Formats: sequence, structure tokens, C-alpha cells
Amino acid sequence: MDTKTLEATARALVAPGKGILAADESGPTIKKRFDKIGVESTEDNRRAYRDLLFATEGIGDCISGVILFDETIRQPSLDGVAFPKVLESQGVIPGIKVDSGAKPLALAASSETVTEGLDGLRDRLAEYHMLGARFAKWRATYTITDVLPSPYAIDVNAHALARYAALCQEAGIVPIVEPEVYMEGDHTIQGSKQVTLAVLESVYRALDDQRIFLPGTLLKPNMVLSGYEATEQAPVGQVADETIDCLRWTVPAAVPGIVFLSGGQSDEDATAHLSAMNQRGPHPWQLSFSYGRALQAAAQQAWRGDPANRAAAQHAFLQRARLNSLARSGEYTPSMEQAA
Repeated sequence: MDTKTLEATARALVAPGKGILAADESGPTIKKRFDKIGVESTEDNRRAYRDLLFATEGIGDCISGVILFDETIRQPSLDGVAFPKVLESQGVIPGIKVDSGAKPLALAASSETVTEGLDGLRDRLAEYHMLGARFAKWRATYTITDVLPSPYAIDVNAHALARYAALCQEAGIVPIVEPEVYMEGDHTIQGSKQVTLAVLESVYRALDDQRIFLPGTLLKPNMVLSGYEATEQAPVGQVADETIDCLRWTVPAAVPGIVFLSGGQSDEDATAHLSAMNQRGPHPWQLSFSYGRALQAAAQQAWRGDPANRAAAQHAFLQRARLNSLARSGEYTPSMEQAA
């Protein structure tokens, strides 16, 4: 295992002012996104859409890496250049989603899930490395109710995340470890914090058990929020404080960076929360972003499948990336939304 290269890649992904674009939507997910803008989810349309994102001039100033889907890492751009090469030409590191999704947890007393995809992963990682991927992502999910998540589900998913991370590092690929606690529900922000603490504690125990080289990893967690259906929604400052407190209790300082997922937050909320957290620095780790919908929604609305709208879509994407770049140093303010 080349620890120097792993650490260098991890630190490059959380370089100041930069974050990660999650463009790894599965077939069903990208179809839902395209349905909202009236675009058929064909391979040609998916390729054209990803092409406009990756070819946006100047994204290397704000975007450090892009998580690709299996289909995308094998596709050429509209100019016939492999997408990983297009990204590299922009100074952007190609990555890859490697899990095969959440499936029902066997013998569970509820509807909990475990993420699958470990079978054959060693061989797939070797192929992805050959195709240009230098980091990967594996996502586990947890639901909050009065009795969930169960300790069983927490530990099973932590074990899978750690085994995935070990295989990645063996292959020379930086693992992004993504334990996502869903914010759907009417729980309070304290309920969210309690579950997130339990999940992260279990994840880092499992990573230690698997002898993971932490400086060659990144964490992609949820922010600690009120449940989306809760009557009282915690303000931006409280979200920042509770999230940072949770991370300080659980995430070792050896981890170079934390790249938050946006979950179901609005574009503006995801950016505002990240900025508020960085205003409370310095922190032991870089606090960055790994957003999918929160970076792409405006671009999709501008594009709507029409090649004539390509430039407008690229402008919308770049503006959203720049706002999140400002949030990396705590310089974002909501007034910037109208100016953008």
C-alpha cells in the first residue's frame, strides 16, 4: 500500500476552496432527475448532460474531484475523449461509486438495510484504477424512528464500510466512507445528533479493526439537522454547532477532510450550513462538500435536454460551485444568491 500517494490524493480532494461533485447517480435516480425536467433518460442524454458538466471551463478552481457511475467512467465525451481524461485535463480527480445499493437486512425485525457490493470488489477496483479512478465511494444508510436504527444495522453497515475501505487502499484508491443518517422524520436535532454519534463511533471502530490508514481516507457524513417534518427547525448556527460537536467526539484528527452530503437540503441551505461550520474554525480536518443534487439542480433546470441551453447550464453549475467554494472558507452569505 502506497500510503504517501493515498494521503496526497485525499488531501488534494479537500484542497482549500474546492469540493467534490457527486455525479454518480444510478439509473433509477438519474431518471427521476430527468423526469422532473422532461428529458428521457437515454444513454445519449446522460452522456450529453455529464459532458456539459465536466467540460465547464473553470470547474477546476472549485471542484477537486468527481464521483462517476460505472456507465460514465467508460464513456467518451462528445469530442471522443474518455471522461476521466476530460476531468484530468481540468485538474479534477476522477472517482467512482462502487457499492451496489442498499438491500433489506437479513433477519432484521424491521425495514432496515445493508449496502451490498463487496463480492468481486477487488477485481472491480483494479479495473477502475486502470480506467483512471483514484478515489471511490460507498454509501450506507440509516433511518431514524423511535426504535431505529438498531445496533445490529449500525454495526453491519460499519463492517461493510470498513471492508470496502481496506480493499480500496489495497488497490491504491482513496475510500470515501459515507454513512448517511436520513433526516426524513419529525425527530429533533438532538435526536439526529444522538444517532449520528452512534453511527460514526461504530464506523471508526470498524475502520480501526480493519487497519485502515486514516490519512488516506475521507468521511462523507450527513449534517446534523432537525427532521425534515419536525415542527421546529434548528437555525443555521445550531446546525453548525451540533454537527461540529458530533464530529469532534467521533472523527480522528488523522482524517484529512470531511466532505458533507447535502441530503434533502435546498441548494442554499446546504451552502449556508457549510459556510457556518467553516466560520467556526479552525478544525482538525478540512470541512468541504460532496454534493450531487445541490450542485446540479440549477444546471438541470437550465439545460432541460436542449443543446442550445448548454452554455446557460454550465453557467448555472459553475455559479453553484463557486458559492460552495466560498463556503469552504466561511465567506458565503445568503445575499450572494441573488447576485449569482
